[in-house]
Amino acid sequence: MSSRRSRSRQPGVSRISDDQIADLVSKLQQLIPEIRNRRSDKQVSASKVLQETCNYIRNLHREVDDLSDRLSALLASTDTDSDQAAIIRSLLM
Repeated sequence: MSSRRSRSRQPGVSRISDDQIADLVSKLQQLIPEIRNRRSDKQVSASKVLQETCNYIRNLHREVDDLSDRLSALLASTDTDSDQAAIIRSLLM
């Protein structure tokens, strides 16, 4: 018995339809630049969309961490009572 079938028999677990999954994958496909910029006639598998989504989210996390580090360094080199320091602190919150 597949895990999909066994999961659907658990009480309180709502099952998502194949059409809903396809719709969600399609929406993800439109959000991920790596996939969105490809030729539209080329079909991309759902697993590839999920892999690219995970990669994209990881990259976004790295960018956020990098920007946070850069803002922290800028704040450390700025007069703590200045308007610029207040702006930087608000960005870090």
